[in-house]
Amino acid sequence: MREQDIELANRLFDAARAGETALLEAYLEAGVSTRIRNHAGDTFLTLAAYHEQSETVAMLLARGADVEDANDRGQRPLTCATFKQDEASMRHLLAAGADPDAGTPSARQTAQMFGGEHLVPLFDEARHTDA
Repeated sequence: MREQDIELANRLFDAARAGETALLEAYLEAGVSTRIRNHAGDTFLTLAAYHEQSETVAMLLARGADVEDANDRGQRPLTCATFKQDEASMRHLLAAGADPDAGTPSARQTAQMFGGEHLVPLFDEARHTDA
């Protein structure tokens, strides 16, 4: 990979972390894939979810980002949003079909391990709206 390509990729990962939704969306419109991964296997969606950027999460989902794409540690975007207790991002991910019981640890396990028991009803609520 060329140095300028690496610099651009890093800039876009930073945009996902910082919630620079319009910038990231412009590059996606120009053909950048939502499936690009960083050194840890994180996608733009994982980074946006971990950094509580719900608007960016919603945009990435609308652009076809894979809601179940796990990083190198087996963490999925919903697990990241759950760890941060970001209900807005969680709702976007659940509405897009994220499985609260997928991954290691799963979002449900993460909620139980890190004081997010109050978030568990969101998982059950999402399952009932799917049925």
